[in-house]
Amino acid sequence: MLRNGLEPWHLLIVAIMIIVLFGSKKLPEAARGLGKSMRILKSEAKAMKEDGTAQSTAAPAEPAVQGVQVAPGEPAAARGTAEGTPAH
Repeated sequence: MLRNGLEPWHLLIVAIMIIVLFGSKKLPEAARGLGKSMRILKSEAKAMKEDGTAQSTAAPAEPAVQGVQVAPGEPAAARGTAEGTPAH
């Protein structure tokens, strides 16, 4: 049955059925809507691609040094050294 797959006359029958079902008045509107959707998809994909390259080419930010907060009453050893790194 499906040895040859889709042949050109199969596609012609499908096209005729679509015209009969949807009518010739609605097909141009559907084509415009499809074209608009494809343009939007293409522009969004391009924007995502540009965002990805912009982030990868940007210089890496230096890591922020965060201070260690110690609750009042903790021993001095838990507060860390003068550089802000914890004492071991």
